[in-house]
Amino acid sequence: MDLSRLLLLLLSMAASDIPGVQARPIDFVCDGHARRDLNTVKELESGMGECSGSALLPLPITLPCMKTHKASWDRKSVQQKRGDIVAALRALAQGVREVRSLLLPECQASLLERLERSVTNYLHILTHLELTGEDDSLVAACPGHPTRNLGDVFWSFSRLLTGKLEWLAAELSAGCHAEGKTSNL
Repeated sequence: MDLSRLLLLLLSMAASDIPGVQARPIDFVCDGHARRDLNTVKELESGMGECSGSALLPLPITLPCMKTHKASWDRKSVQQKRGDIVAALRALAQGVREVRSLLLPECQASLLERLERSVTNYLHILTHLELTGEDDSLVAACPGHPTRNLGDVFWSFSRLLTGKLEWLAAELSAGCHAEGKTSNL
């Protein structure tokens, strides 16, 4: 990983944890390597493998809906797409917070804390994208389903990042090259 991508990753992570730090969401949109570097699901899954008994949660977490008809998705405005993703991330964050409020084994608590931090980072980036047009509705495209399996939670989060979020970023990144990263994102 080169120094500029590492710096962007650190700034993005710090932006959600330290008030006043401003990372540019346009950098997230325009740099696919930064997006991949920010995706910590593989590390979380690896950490789960190192924790015995961490796969079963004491309470279910409602997973965001992953069902997407690509043609319907393509007809949505970028604001609606962002709203769909933000709604899914907020629901996931809420479920993780509820489970984290319980007394958990240390390893499981650590994994959930890291997951919540990662979800919060994505929420910060998406909510700070300046998109012109009608406000997005923060309504999930379809209902989620509950699971107590932490591996399913990680898988669902990964699908959200590599599916809907990447589709949105690809659509928005068209402006990166055309405007030399001076877009209003």
